[in-house]
Amino acid sequence: MARRAPRRPTCSSLAAAHQALRVLEVVHRHTGGVRLTQIARETGLGQLHLNQALQRLARAQLVAPLSPDVYTAGSALELAAADRDRMGELRDTLAYLRDAVGAAVYVASYTEGEVSITQYADGPRTPVVHEWVDFREAAHASAVGKALLAQLGPDERRDHLSRYRMEQFTPHTITNPEVLFDELDDRWPGQPLLDLQEYTLGTVCAAVPIGTGTDPQCVALSLPSPNPDRLQQAARVLRDEAVAVVLALLVAGDELRGATPCRR
Repeated sequence: MARRAPRRPTCSSLAAAHQALRVLEVVHRHTGGVRLTQIARETGLGQLHLNQALQRLARAQLVAPLSPDVYTAGSALELAAADRDRMGELRDTLAYLRDAVGAAVYVASYTEGEVSITQYADGPRTPVVHEWVDFREAAHASAVGKALLAQLGPDERRDHLSRYRMEQFTPHTITNPEVLFDELDDRWPGQPLLDLQEYTLGTVCAAVPIGTGTDPQCVALSLPSPNPDRLQQAARVLRDEAVAVVLALLVAGDELRGATPCRR
């Protein structure tokens, strides 16, 4: 069981988030605005990555253009600096992502050995998955759980499965630890983890690791339809937009503790 150490995910979303943070640091230092050439000089980013980072930051309202080649701090960054409504950015980001993927979206973490859904955004047309078995007991059968377990080492995985048995919830549930660990490890960095009706029949899910601190984290979606094409399309959008969630989580910071889930 878990004979080799997992390939810790070097998710492209995390790399993009780090690039965006480097840009954000430069913009934050230049309170009166800073030119693109200066941002490029201080960050060392090429034109393509710099433009992508600025687009993400502008959409998150963390930077704002003063002119086509000059940027300053955006409204969300000003609110964060003033310590006001940092959760608002996360709520808006999750609502945007929910609409972009056409599904309920979730942020989850693995804290003190437990799976926890910390935030979510749903709606009348994008319902959350029915939690008929506690998510803490179903990590092996859920995309959220898989994305979190993928960020753990062999001993931590074994410890988790010693506390929560791999019960079979549907005919599709993986109950063999070796098969599960192979699925977690044999994938390219940033590839979404999938739940193909393993937790509940009729529902499929996808999750992307987005660890931003000491605890593993992920962003996920659920679709009340087993359509594989729709899931693959939604999972691609989730992967590409996960960086926005990373940035929003960083802005929210300590206000996440004790916050109520985002729902719209």
